[in-house]
Amino acid sequence: MKKGQINVKTENIFPIIKKFLYSEHEIFLRELVSNAVDATQKLKTLSRLGEFNGELGDLTIRIILDEEKKTLTIKDRGIGMSGEEVGKYINQIAFSGAEEFVEKFKEKSQSEVENMIGHFGLGFYSSFMVSDKAIIQTKSYRDGENDGPVQWECDGSPNYTLKDLKGEYERGTSIILHISDDSKEFLDEHRILGLLKKYCKFLPVPIQFGAEKTRVKKEGEKDKDGNDVYEEIESPRIINNTTPAWVRKPSELTEEDYMAFYHELYPMSWEEPLFHIHLNVDYPFNLTGILYFPKISDRLGVQKDKIQLYSNQVFVTDSLEGIVPDFLTLLHGVLDSPDIPLNVSRSYLQSDSEVKKINGHITKKVSDKLNEIFKNNREDFEKKWDDIKAFIEYGMISDEKFYDRSKIFALMKNIEGKYFTLEEYQGKVKDIQSDKDKNIVYLYTTNEKEQHAFIETAKERGYDVLVMDGILDQHFLNHLEMKEQLHFKRVDADVIEKLIQKEENIPSKLDDKEKEKLKPIFEKAAEESHLTVMFESLNEKDMPTLITRPEFMRRMKDMQEMSGGGGFGMFPDSMNLVINVNHPLISAILNEKDEEKQNRLAKQTVDLSLLSQGLLKGEALTTFIKRSVDLID
Repeated sequence: MKKGQINVKTENIFPIIKKFLYSEHEIFLRELVSNAVDATQKLKTLSRLGEFNGELGDLTIRIILDEEKKTLTIKDRGIGMSGEEVGKYINQIAFSGAEEFVEKFKEKSQSEVENMIGHFGLGFYSSFMVSDKAIIQTKSYRDGENDGPVQWECDGSPNYTLKDLKGEYERGTSIILHISDDSKEFLDEHRILGLLKKYCKFLPVPIQFGAEKTRVKKEGEKDKDGNDVYEEIESPRIINNTTPAWVRKPSELTEEDYMAFYHELYPMSWEEPLFHIHLNVDYPFNLTGILYFPKISDRLGVQKDKIQLYSNQVFVTDSLEGIVPDFLTLLHGVLDSPDIPLNVSRSYLQSDSEVKKINGHITKKVSDKLNEIFKNNREDFEKKWDDIKAFIEYGMISDEKFYDRSKIFALMKNIEGKYFTLEEYQGKVKDIQSDKDKNIVYLYTTNEKEQHAFIETAKERGYDVLVMDGILDQHFLNHLEMKEQLHFKRVDADVIEKLIQKEENIPSKLDDKEKEKLKPIFEKAAEESHLTVMFESLNEKDMPTLITRPEFMRRMKDMQEMSGGGGFGMFPDSMNLVINVNHPLISAILNEKDEEKQNRLAKQTVDLSLLSQGLLKGEALTTFIKRSVDLID
């Protein structure tokens, strides 16, 4: 037996590791299982290269929990270590990383320290965050004189013992942790199972933890009532899928495979994704993964944090904000890159140059895939557009490069349900407006039912109207106006003659004195509704009065409501009451000699406008109905 002291100057290194990594102490299991996987993968490589000629046998990694002995064991059948290698890799290399960590943490804040384990080669020593004593029993894959089984033991101080083991031992390494009293949670089967599923669900070597019972039908057997007979069979519980879809070639996978993998990732999801992107890059960095496009609802924030980030099939995080562009966090799926450090802080990942390269590439691949679908099957793309529109608009608003790439396939839908690219729609509107109108204006509606009268008026004049009723449409229009120098107006922002001005104007049938006489009459009729009265020369077939919402104030108010208020109290619900001076009813009100009847007609006309906008409610609606009956009588 050999006793010794690890070459470290800081004697209280274990308490420091435990204290400063405590909030992340569950990752000890990921570290130890990852090490076991590495040892197994190395053996498979040596065998493939002809440097190991023995039988590989069963390479399953076993996690063994013994609640009575208070131990947790991670056992592999990988390359193992000799006594000399234990001294080198455990006592020297790994611990030098631990010592470096101790020096570094003194200059760091708590948040920066929490995720630094792997960055300093502390994988094995994370064991001491949860255990009072760690034992390594290991045997090298070699058959040399000094490659027999050895045991290394340490109680959480710089002191250790290393001794040869007698008897028969398998090739590989067992790490036996004696769990400390303040980490009893790791003696709970469900807790360990949850961690294994979280961190090791897709590791490339089978991992067994305990057993599971399944009901199997006994072939050819029936009970006395003629029913099938079942028996419970206990079998080893394998917790991981060693060949998840993203590590396979796209040519090997069917659409059903992709859907099955989606539900493996999200077993509680009942909705099918719209389509997927399979990433497979080996230059200038390694990146694989599958990204799924979900149906994006109005609850934009609920959809986030669905992409899982892996490094060599080891789970890293599912909180990718700041690591990938924000709009990409609306997607679901998996990204895997060995170029992403396994154990570093989020701030490190966010500033890492390799991560930024990956960032840009994913954005390009997503836009390329969307463009490919658009070009190859535009009809299918249009069917999916309403479900992915928010994602693409979000990307175009927030990412300059994505905007430039997406302009060619981003669609706009009009009230007839037809879809156009921006370039196509610009051409359509120019054909309609350019010869007879001063400025090109793009009309849109946010609610086809509420704004139906205005839409019909626009259609009667030969104009087209876009449907822009999505959660981000208002922001998107603002962005298009800035980027493309376009002018958008909602159909109810003003009368159509004001929205799209012509060279010629419709002459007014009333002079200024007559308008001045009418103004107080309609102001009185509209005072309770806080409408601003204004006169316009419209077609006599148009409505006698109508309510419009000025574009700027209404747009600001819409954005305020969309963002939850934000303290923008300066944006009231501003509305105008437009009097069509060419309508016969307005002339009739003007010429009415009975003042009471004149006021009643004006009030009825204003209420009709309010009713058409869904703004007449409660007592005002009851009064209007009674007045309508009286007028009919």
